[in-house]
This record gives sequence, C-alpha cells and structure tokens, in this order.
Amino acid sequence: TEMGYKVKLNDEVKFDGRRINPEPKVYVLLNKPKGFATTTAEGKGRTVMDLIANATNANVKPIGRLGRNSLGLLLFTNDDKIVQKFTNSKTGVARLFHVELDKNLKFEDLKKIQDGFKVGEDLITVEEISYIEGESKNQVGIKIKNTGNTILRTIFDTFKYDIVKIDCVAIGHLTKKDIPRGHWKHLTEQELNTLKML
Repeated sequence: TEMGYKVKLNDEVKFDGRRINPEPKVYVLLNKPKGFATTTAEGKGRTVMDLIANATNANVKPIGRLGRNSLGLLLFTNDDKIVQKFTNSKTGVARLFHVELDKNLKFEDLKKIQDGFKVGEDLITVEEISYIEGESKNQVGIKIKNTGNTILRTIFDTFKYDIVKIDCVAIGHLTKKDIPRGHWKHLTEQELNTLKML
C-alpha cells in the first residue's frame, strides 16, 4: 500500500494467497553436546544457536527441545511445512532416545509404558520402548513423536525412576553417523526428500 516500501525479513508477504519466503530453505542437523540450552533467546548462556552460528545466515530455529544436559540430534530449519510436520503429535516424525535411568527398569513398568497409561486426564503413549541389547536394564531405547523431552521425564517420574542421561540418537531416518558431538551438517537432498515423505 505504500510506494517504495522495503520488505523486511520478518514481514509476511503473500502472492496469490501463498506466503513468499525470501530466504532459501535451510536444514541443519546438530549433534548437541551437554551444557547448551535449546533456545534462540539472548542472555541464556551458551545456546545451540552458538553451535550452528557458522552454518547459515538464514533465520533458522530448532524443532523441539533438548534440555541443557541432554545430548543428541536437533534439527534446525526455516521451513514452516517441516516444522508443522514435526509438531503434529499424531502424524509427527518419531525421535528415538537412549535413556539411562538411576536403576533397572522393571519389565512390568516397561510393559505399562508400552501399553500407554494415564497421568491425570492425559493418555501418555509411546511408539516403542525396549531394553538396549547388551546393556544393563537401566538403559532403554524409547521412540516418541512428541517434540519435547519433558514427556520422557513425565513417563519415568510416574514410575519413580530418575533419568541420568538423555541422548536423541535418531530423528526419523536421520542418525548421528558422521556427525561428531558438537558438530552439524546440512541435510542432503535425499535425506530431505525422505523426511518430507515420512
């Protein structure tokens, strides 16, 4: 409506009803170490944004959260469609976590978690849970579609277990292969296509 108006990066511009994003779509996969907060806010100490500062100039944000002391994979993007795909807990993309507990997980508790259980009015469900082969029974693999890891604390708190370590080892088909702790990589075309099809 104003002649000579210069569009800013955070302005929403639409053409034929579709949003135009001036930035190219960017997808960065980080293998997060301990001690970094999952936030884009300033003044929070060391954050995951510091770790990917050299990856892109695009305005990317992390999808989901990993606590400051949690480890593992975190995906960053400026692609709204991918963000929506992840944040829909019914059709979302599953994440696999390696969780270490303060004591062995009883088989009957594992079964209850697998079958789903209620906390108040909420039904808590997981995609899969199992002991990790060759490890003691306090090491479990758990797959969820929820984007936060607070759900993991809710699950194990309910059954009176403390979490010692959380490590996100896979997001859909994406793994930590060839990404050392604290490093990142851009998704390949093939990885991105597979992610869109999930």
